[in-house]
Amino acid sequence: MIPVSSQPEPAGFASKVRTPGLSFLASCPSPTSKQFSKNSFWKNCLEDLRTAYNSICAYSACWLPTDYSVDHFLPKARHPELAYEWSNYRLCSSRINHDKGDKMGLLDPFSIQAGWFVLDCASFYVQPGDGLENALIGQISHTIDVLKLNSEPLVELRFEIARDYSQGNITLSFLQNRYPFVGSELARQNLVTGILGRIK
Repeated sequence: MIPVSSQPEPAGFASKVRTPGLSFLASCPSPTSKQFSKNSFWKNCLEDLRTAYNSICAYSACWLPTDYSVDHFLPKARHPELAYEWSNYRLCSSRINHDKGDKMGLLDPFSIQAGWFVLDCASFYVQPGDGLENALIGQISHTIDVLKLNSEPLVELRFEIARDYSQGNITLSFLQNRYPFVGSELARQNLVTGILGRIK
């Protein structure tokens, strides 16, 4: 994960999402999962969300050409009043969204700081940064575990994109734009040039 800057609410959001959503909540203030599914107005802004955040997953910091979804950072089951609020939405891979579910206590990409999540460039695992307080390390580890940021598919993706850069198959600009966590970690660890030709 890397810090993500919150983007402004798009034009038309109120009419497409908030107004019908609040109307539904007025008649059903504590919806069940099934009732929410029938009133999933947040899907009306999915393409706006993808555009606003350049198709980058808020949690994995990887490009999402497909399988992207609207994540409610504060789960709608626990905070129905935020179910139809742009400020509570994060662009997210469908798999990570499923793994996150209604779990709480995760760190928000909108409020984390650079260096909290770092990349071990030997294993391509995400881990807490150095010099952090124990309580924060616990939160970071919890976030990594819940979101399965060290699942085999994500570890392989980070390795493959770093290998492609190392072998000259992609540019640094492409890496930084499509996979900004990997790009920022190579820069932080002074490996932008040092990794060239090193990964086979």
